[in-house]
Amino acid sequence: MIRAVLAVLLVWVSPVWAAACEDIRFDDTSYTVCTVNLTTQTLDLFLRDEDGNIYGQFSAVDRALQAEGRQLGFAMNAGMYHDDRAPVGYYVEDGTEQMRVVPNAGPGNFGLLPNGILCLRPGRADVIETSRFVEDAPECSHATQSGPMLVIDGALHPRFLPDSTSRYIRNGVGTSADGKTAVFAISNSAVTFHEFGTLFRDHLEMPNALFLDGNVSRLYAPDINRRDIGFSLGPIIGTVEPAER
Repeated sequence: MIRAVLAVLLVWVSPVWAAACEDIRFDDTSYTVCTVNLTTQTLDLFLRDEDGNIYGQFSAVDRALQAEGRQLGFAMNAGMYHDDRAPVGYYVEDGTEQMRVVPNAGPGNFGLLPNGILCLRPGRADVIETSRFVEDAPECSHATQSGPMLVIDGALHPRFLPDSTSRYIRNGVGTSADGKTAVFAISNSAVTFHEFGTLFRDHLEMPNALFLDGNVSRLYAPDINRRDIGFSLGPIIGTVEPAER
């Protein structure tokens, strides 16, 4: 009885704006998965500070938010970038387009079509295949383009091979059909695209999912004592919460 009451109290005091991050195992591989409820949580993209300087690190984003009485909850690198940290593909922050949509095939993982765009709108998040995005032209408050798509309408990317030998630490995002839930995942060991896509399709049950990057993948999840550090990143995505008092 006491345990039940404590459990209820713990649920009751948990802030509704906090992303839920946990370590899981799927097909004998460890992943860290963070779930964001877009009906109660704010998910934003970050690239440059007010002076035009690249944030580059989760800690820099958090410091900027703390100055405003807010803080960074969960965060992850959010798409591929050039040497100057500028995004490779479509990028929108606070309603302002900073990089156009790149619809054509090209070298590297980004150009392995179909690729896609994560579009954030008030109360929802959607991973949308790029050609469909161009056709529908949704207005996004924040958006980032990356590639390849991991899952497209419930199917794995057609170029993924079960026997691939290309393995990296990888991170990505999937969204629910109603747009209310975004699920971010990072592998804790090197995985293939096929393995990573299968995680989103079969275990996380996301109808659409997008690869964000590999090898440079990093995660900020202080609630589970994880604060990955390294060289400067390009776009960063994360939840914004009221600062702790």
